[in-house]
Amino acid sequence: MSNRHLARTIAMQALFEWDFNQQKADLVQLVENNKHEFAPDFDDHDFALRIVKGVQKHQRDIDKLIVKYAPEWPLDQITNVDRNVLRIGIFELEFSQSDVPPKVAINESIELAKSFGGESSGRFVNGVLGSIYKDIVETQSKDPQAQVITPENVNQILNKKQTPGAKASE
Repeated sequence: MSNRHLARTIAMQALFEWDFNQQKADLVQLVENNKHEFAPDFDDHDFALRIVKGVQKHQRDIDKLIVKYAPEWPLDQITNVDRNVLRIGIFELEFSQSDVPPKVAINESIELAKSFGGESSGRFVNGVLGSIYKDIVETQSKDPQAQVITPENVNQILNKKQTPGAKASE
């Protein structure tokens, strides 16, 4: 298992616990606990910390994107695993400004969903993240300066015309 995949796994486990505890637990401590329990020799936990802190910081906008791109699934009805795998994937696609190529971020999220989620989790995550990625590519082709979603431009993406057959998210 690669270091980054392991970091995403630790981040997903920490976010799962955090979400399960109504987001009242200390995320940094949860990352440390999961690292010590499941990967004591893991020496690059900065990537996991960057993910969980980023998800926490951008959670409101990330969750709005989940609601928009999974309109048939109210956020509280998406399983805890799938919801947090999507949060990681969306953070990496939209907010992290990291060196992770979009297709790698999507594939890693699909693998997490397959490993920890239900039978259809991989397909669900693939569908949501694939739709977001498609809109990113379309937005960038129209505006090359629009490389990532920021608090300033997230509403532009959220207000983009709904795709045919999609249920309104509000």
